[in-house]
This record gives sequence, C-alpha cells and structure tokens, in this order.
Amino acid sequence: MPFSRTSRPSARAALDGASPVPLWLDSADRPDAGPPLEGHLQADLAVVGAGFTGLWTALLAKQADPQRDVVVLEAGRVGHAASGRNGGFCSASLTHGLVNGAERFGAELPQLLELGRENLAGLRADLTDHGVDCGFEPVGDLVVATDPHHVDELQELRTLAERYGEPVRWLDQDAVRAQVASPRYLAGLETDGETALVDPARLAWGLAAACRRLGVRIAEGTAVTGLARDGAGVRLSTASGAVTAGSVALATNAFPPLLRRLRHYVVPVYDYVLATEPLAPDVRRSLGWAGRQGISDAGNQFHYYRLTADDRVVFGGYDAVYHRGNGFGAELEQRPESFELLAEHLLETFPQLEGTRITHAWGGAIDTCARFSAFWGTAFGGRLAYVAGYTGLGVGASRFGARVVLDLLGGRTTDLTALDMVRSRPLPFPPEPLRSIGIDLTRWSFDRADRHGGHRNLWLRALDRLGMGFDS
Repeated sequence: MPFSRTSRPSARAALDGASPVPLWLDSADRPDAGPPLEGHLQADLAVVGAGFTGLWTALLAKQADPQRDVVVLEAGRVGHAASGRNGGFCSASLTHGLVNGAERFGAELPQLLELGRENLAGLRADLTDHGVDCGFEPVGDLVVATDPHHVDELQELRTLAERYGEPVRWLDQDAVRAQVASPRYLAGLETDGETALVDPARLAWGLAAACRRLGVRIAEGTAVTGLARDGAGVRLSTASGAVTAGSVALATNAFPPLLRRLRHYVVPVYDYVLATEPLAPDVRRSLGWAGRQGISDAGNQFHYYRLTADDRVVFGGYDAVYHRGNGFGAELEQRPESFELLAEHLLETFPQLEGTRITHAWGGAIDTCARFSAFWGTAFGGRLAYVAGYTGLGVGASRFGARVVLDLLGGRTTDLTALDMVRSRPLPFPPEPLRSIGIDLTRWSFDRADRHGGHRNLWLRALDRLGMGFDS
C-alpha cells in the first residue's frame, strides 16, 4: 500500500515544539563563527564555499603542496547549509547509485565503482590522519521494498549489482523484518562497506579545523559578490574586501551561482528531515536494527533514515519541493505540510514509535541536476573550476569532486579528468515557466507511478529517453 497523503492527529502532535534547527547543528560543540574577510588578500587558491566540497578542496590542496596559500570564503558559517542538514549517508557511489550509473555511464561504470571505493577508503584515512571525529560508522545500507512492485524492482537491482560484481544480499520478507521490524517491509537488498554513517556537521567542523591547522585561512560571513579577471588571476569581490587568486574553486552547489551558465544546469530542490527524541530502551529494542544500517525505500519518492549515536531516528526525503524561479532562502527551510507527512510516514514505517516526540524538523536545498550526479567545468581560461549537481548524495562524493577540481585547475590530463563523467555535462533545465511546469508534472507523475504499481506514464518515459530526471 502506498504511503499516506494525509497525517493522523498523533503524527501532527509529535511535532509540537520541534526545533527548526537541524539536529546536527543544534550542538553546544558547534564552533564559534570565524571572522569575515577585511581588506584585500592575495592567495594561490581561493575556494568559494565552506561545505564539504570546498573544505575537501582546501584540505587536499594543502596536503599536496603545503606551501600553497589557500583561502576559503564562506557566506555563512562552516557547514551551515547542505553539509550540515543532510542525513549523514556517506556512500561510495559517485553516480547517485548503481542504476543511475549504469544508465548514464555504463561503459566506464566499473572504473567509477572502483574509484568510488577508493574514494571512501581515502576519505576514511584522511579522517583518521587529521583526527576528524564525526562518528564514522561503516554500517552498510539496506534498500527495502514497501509496495509489491518494489520487490521486482529490487530483484532487477540485485541482478544489476551482480553483473557488476557488487556484493549484495537478498532478504525476503521474513529475513528483512528479522533485521528491522517494520510491517511495511516486503523484501530488502543489503550491502556492506559501501555506505558509512557520519554526523555531517561534525564532519564539516572537523575538516575546517584540519584545514586551519595546515594554514588555510577561512573567512566566514563573507559572501562573494562578483568574479572578474585580474591580470593572470581572478578577483573575488566581497562586501568588505576582495581576494585576488591565481586559481579559484567554486563550491557553492545549490546557492545562486556566481557563474551565469550554471543557472541552466542546477536547480535548488528542498528536502525535509525529522529527528526523534532518543528512543526509550524498550522502543529501541522493538525496532531490532542491530546492524544500524542506513535505510532507504525503493519508491520514486523515497525516504531515507538512520539511527544516531544516541539512538534517535533521523527520517527524511519523500517530498522534493522546487520553488519557481530557482527560489532559494532560509524562509523555505520550514514546510509544515512536509513535516506532517514525514511524521505520518515514520509511524507507518515504525508503529512502535507512536507517542515518541519529534524534537527537530528542518529543511535544506539540494543542488539537483538532470543526471542526478556531479558535473564539472572551468571558466576564466582554466583559472576557475567548479563542481555541482550532486543531487543529495554528496557527503562522500564531494571528496572525489574536489580531487577533480584540483586536477582541472592544474591543467593536467589525469585518469580523473579523462573520465566521460567529468568531460560531459547534464542536459540543461528549460527556462521558466517551462521549468516549473516540467518539475511539477514530474513530481505528479512520480506520485502516480508509486500509486499505480510503478507504471511510468508517457511523461516519465519521455524524460527517460532524454536522459533527464528529477529526484526526491
């Protein structure tokens, strides 16, 4: 049975008093904001954005060349945007999952899978080397069927995984419910080692601290307002100063882009998340979930959920809301109707949580592109490189994205820059009002497919042929 479109009174009541601050950022350990840029700086490398991509870029640049002068400019605070608002699923996938990778990069998917595993291993090693404590848990992931047609889809995914040598385990209804006690589960597909869970805010804070220890200057509260050529470099203007740098890494993701061309390729899509109070011991035991895997369901409009270190359930996804004209801003991070729907779906998934309070309810923008995975490019004669479009699976892939950006800035042809995934780019989104009409029609079609046995209508089949998509 599809998930409900309306919420019961107890689901709405569970949200009473929920904080709008993301769980991860609502911490007494959150570092104080650093000072903004004042005056004019010179640097070898300027990085715009202190989320995962920007911080990895700065850290890897300093690791490769300790003498390189690196400055990071952040409009808000370190990790305050998508990097501090996501579910903390750190995946080895660089292509937003196996199916998407096979559809779009089939010829080089074996190489991308290996690069993804290497990237996750390198990420873990970097965290150890730099003393970044973000609760890294290599628990694997579990994709569950919650409607009958999902069972066939998971079998297809199993076949695809086995074709590419990916280790997966099939769980029938009894086996999956023995692992995690949900009456909705009809089957599951489990992997080990391909996904870790992290506290995303602590990851961002730890990366920033590691950067600073290596000599990276990070200016918070410093929005870049313009880019311009400046001799052999690029000048980045801000309200209180400027930076002239030999090269620039643009890591702004869902934020309104400084390069006009990116407006055609990235749309900000708002995703919403809940976190419960720490579960009472008897309630925690009733869920099973001994493996603590990250879980997602197999719908087009899917949920993702996990346990935290103090045994809260973080539950998000399903709604993917686009606001006309690439609407973006803090006022869009609260959406009561999405929170109520998520609270209902949480209780449908785990009836054992009836009466459990939801303490945090927040939203944030995902940098969505038409191919669901990151793309790269350069500007200013190669002096600037960018990566964007992770579409919600960037916690791990951001490190790989940063490596490619640095290779592009170095002007080198490497194994990474030679990838078709790196050299190609997604199809652009149409201009408004066609953009909003198309996205709304896609969301409606996904919902209809989820409620009609997975049948994809003419619109979705046309998008499939064009290689365009839109995801929750």
